[in-house]
Amino acid sequence: MAVEVPTPTGPARPELRILETRIYRGGNIWSYQQAIHLVVDLGILEQYPSVSLPGFTDQLLEAVPGLARHTCSLGRKGGFVERLREGTWLGHVAEHVALQLQTMAGHDQRRGKTRGVKGKPGQYNIIYGYTDERVAVAAGRLAVRLINHLVEAEPEFDFETELNEFLRQAERVAFGPSTNAILEEAASRDIPFIRLNSASLVQLGQGVHAQRIRATMTSKTGALAVDIAGDKDLTTTLLGSAGLPVPKQEAVRTLRGTLDAAHSIGFPVVIKPLDGNHGRGVCLNLQSDAEVEKAYDIAKGESKRGTIIVESFVTGRDYRCLIVGGKMQAIAERVPAHVVGDGAHTVAELVEVTNADPRRGVGHEKVLTKIKVDDAALDVLAGQGHTLESVPSEGEMVKLALTGNMSTGGISIDRTFDAHPDNIEIAEEAARMVGLDVAGIDFICPDITFPVRETGGAICEVNAAPGFRMHTHPTIGEPQFIAKPVVDLLFPPGSQSRVPIVAVTGTNGKTTTSRMIAHIFKGLGRKVGMTSTDGVVIDERLVIKADASGPRSARMVLQNPRVDFAVMEVARGGILREGLGYDRNDIAVVTNVAPDHLGLRGIDTLRQLADVKAVVVEAVPRNGFAVLNADDPNVRNMRRRCSGEIVWFTMAEPGSEIRDFVDDHCRRGGRALVLDPSDRGDMIVIKHGRRSMQLAWTHLLPATFGGAARFNVANSLAAAGAAFAAGAPLHDIRQGLRTFSTSYYLSPGRLNLIEVGGASVFLDYCHNAAGMRELGAFVDRYAEQLQLQNDLARTSRIGMIGAAGDRRDDDMRELGEVAAHHFDVIVIREDERLRGRKPGQTAQLVAEGAKAAMAAGARCQQVEVVLDELGAARHVLARTNPGDLVVLCVDQHAMIAAELEERTKHAQAGAHVGDGVGATSDPDLDPGTLTSSAAAEGSEASDEALATVPNEIEEKVDDTAI
Repeated sequence: MAVEVPTPTGPARPELRILETRIYRGGNIWSYQQAIHLVVDLGILEQYPSVSLPGFTDQLLEAVPGLARHTCSLGRKGGFVERLREGTWLGHVAEHVALQLQTMAGHDQRRGKTRGVKGKPGQYNIIYGYTDERVAVAAGRLAVRLINHLVEAEPEFDFETELNEFLRQAERVAFGPSTNAILEEAASRDIPFIRLNSASLVQLGQGVHAQRIRATMTSKTGALAVDIAGDKDLTTTLLGSAGLPVPKQEAVRTLRGTLDAAHSIGFPVVIKPLDGNHGRGVCLNLQSDAEVEKAYDIAKGESKRGTIIVESFVTGRDYRCLIVGGKMQAIAERVPAHVVGDGAHTVAELVEVTNADPRRGVGHEKVLTKIKVDDAALDVLAGQGHTLESVPSEGEMVKLALTGNMSTGGISIDRTFDAHPDNIEIAEEAARMVGLDVAGIDFICPDITFPVRETGGAICEVNAAPGFRMHTHPTIGEPQFIAKPVVDLLFPPGSQSRVPIVAVTGTNGKTTTSRMIAHIFKGLGRKVGMTSTDGVVIDERLVIKADASGPRSARMVLQNPRVDFAVMEVARGGILREGLGYDRNDIAVVTNVAPDHLGLRGIDTLRQLADVKAVVVEAVPRNGFAVLNADDPNVRNMRRRCSGEIVWFTMAEPGSEIRDFVDDHCRRGGRALVLDPSDRGDMIVIKHGRRSMQLAWTHLLPATFGGAARFNVANSLAAAGAAFAAGAPLHDIRQGLRTFSTSYYLSPGRLNLIEVGGASVFLDYCHNAAGMRELGAFVDRYAEQLQLQNDLARTSRIGMIGAAGDRRDDDMRELGEVAAHHFDVIVIREDERLRGRKPGQTAQLVAEGAKAAMAAGARCQQVEVVLDELGAARHVLARTNPGDLVVLCVDQHAMIAAELEERTKHAQAGAHVGDGVGATSDPDLDPGTLTSSAAAEGSEASDEALATVPNEIEEKVDDTAI
């Protein structure tokens, strides 16, 4: 259907521009896979769909003809052209051009979608898949420039020149054909890979199962073997000592020595660098001293060590035998770069015709390399009595290189099944003698189908990291799938390549739940890698101290060679910024969704926030699990997004609507964790189908403080559900929960109890209203326990609270209002990072909420403000008496924990609990009278404003663009 053409308010101008670029390195809110996200503004072009721009479509198709094959949403070839002629907006056009440019660079991509930014006419979200992020981003930028150029010609813009530069850039950053072959084979086996540098160093697999490759060198390639192969003189000596056919050879360093060696060996000879590769510096069939002198200079220039090899020239055809794991896998006959005369065209014209072959490209861009006419090629021509202006006779083969390397324009002929068994045995023995797991054995012999020992010939070279292109894409013959034995070598059939990944998200409780899961599996002897808001932990060691709940930290864990089990705390900020950072998680845990971080990055509603957190559920494979909180309706709705099995956890009482829902799930064979109340307390029960398995009494779990910390009961249910789904035995789950406490060692900053001078002081990270409700309920229950234990009529409650500066004003007020219902005295502090607020502004808003609650009859009697966190904690401790209940809601828990430890030592020595600092009790704050620390730089989970996320995130079904 044609679009309705709007009435323009001005002439079309090239105003399409990119406002923002995001790279998603894993599942994200737009796509199940990695993607590029461009936010573009059309400007005046919003009034000009493609149909309203005369000649636009024809010029676009002329510049990028591959667009004619795109199906677009019509689902048929040519569908995108139909959309262009009916009329479509230029943001959508940019998406297709970016995809096609990647395809032209050898990165076949077909996933893309374009959606308008809600509330911002003329702005669009363009999302498209990628293979290499640098190429994809460059493709998007070039697409925008091309469209603007077609709207109004830019004199300095030449698309052909820009396209060639783009393709050269893509070729520079792309994997070579050998690496690509291995990665494609790995992907077909569901083996994940991570690029470790801008070159060809790649990790296959995850954690303890990881292997590495660099081109065709692998983790199993010995450094000594590579060193031997790089020393051609030593290689020849070793092979000769094993009785293998090798040419006569001498290593020299001077021109005089080179000439003497040539005479000693006998002409014709070969001159080559000792440590050369890819045929560089190799000069063949030298017949005189003059030729040797010239070849010496060439070889010397390519030798890093300055050593030259002189060897006898063995005549015959050039064969490359590929040996993997000691077995011959492929043989290719290499023919040097050449042209075949037709009696009519010159050599230069024949080269031009040959290079016009679409299979030929620059470097390793395509299966063949263009023939390069340089000084070496002119010398080879001269040796045959030709120049570039010569017209060879019909059928005459004119060489332009002496060696058959593909990188110099040569071609290959597959001879895998032609070789004589004796020659195969010789090649395999040569690889074993050098010690290479992947070796390229270069044979020179008259015919590989006859035994070399009878017909003459020799092994002229053994290569580490041999190229695969001549075997995977032979010019003549059948391709050989040689990546398979290489991957078999690294991952034998039946071996694992992935570590189990448990992803934990939610508004509150995700850090504690992650730590519980990690603790359970540590007890099982696993080497657990964990990311959290406190840092990256590898086998209980904090290796990086930072907010590490984002995708970069996840990749760090998966790269660690000790990790055999991964627990990832996933924050919404990381998902919005870069996606998950991995392709899938075996188990997803969602604790809850509460109104926190709203108004940031375009997330304004609770449903939108739930959609973001549901990304971890969407990343669950068919054989995976999603552990979901049945008590939270937003979490409950995520069940529809899970491809795997649902494990519910609920604290609802038997007979309630939620409990009936969960029990019905179990009657149909599902799994769940529930609480069964009794006179003795609440029992955690694992249900699987019709089986019920008692796990533990909640009041006996240290993290619940006798059952008072109901939120940690919920966290225990979630952790047990994840462990049960991961196959942990019941007694190990039970032991893990019984030994996990909220001590500062096991769970820093999460409900840590420290006795200071007879007062119970809790350290907690609570920073939002939803968390404060749960924490306040705990304070009420725990205060009752203290009153009974100490026979007190009343326990004084003091709370230090604070809110992050990037929350909404109403969220800050609500935090103060909720806290006022549970504490007698509230001391308000501010984070060190003000996140765009002025000093005292955040505290002012929190105090307003507490004051409003006090006026309505809340428990709180006094509100005080000390902006500096350490100063606020010291002030609270100064006014604390034995028997009081104190809760310090902290941002920098390590600093406050150290202060409490010091206070504890003083208290034990008979000192007073605290020595207070000045504060104000007036909630109507004057920021000028308050203290505040300087703002600090953001961490991985920092938030910046971004209004490009859709208002209600749509169901993710990627549009087919090609």
